[in-house]
Amino acid sequence: MKSKITKYTKISAISGEPAEEAHHLIWGDMGAKRKKADQDGLILPVTHDEHTGGELSKRIHDNSMAESLSKIAGQLGYEKEYYRQQVEPGSEDPARDAFLKRYGKSYL
Repeated sequence: MKSKITKYTKISAISGEPAEEAHHLIWGDMGAKRKKADQDGLILPVTHDEHTGGELSKRIHDNSMAESLSKIAGQLGYEKEYYRQQVEPGSEDPARDAFLKRYGKSYL
């Protein structure tokens, strides 16, 4: 797993326990957005229970608040990397525009 969000890929970003799975911060559209998130490194290491296996209130998937925060974190990570690459600004907020073009929606 290559994450641009954290360099600690073997430790859960949520609990600090050993990571068992990779959570894609952006997903949907029959896997198209998940594939893009994988390409862009918009991934967090998590435990199985934090990802899909634990209680609803303690996992990311099927938890609307956690899913919303996940997408926000993904968009912020994408925009940070976009600016880091020093892409020439062509609009008021080129990173936001690039995210909208790539994912079709802003979560911020």
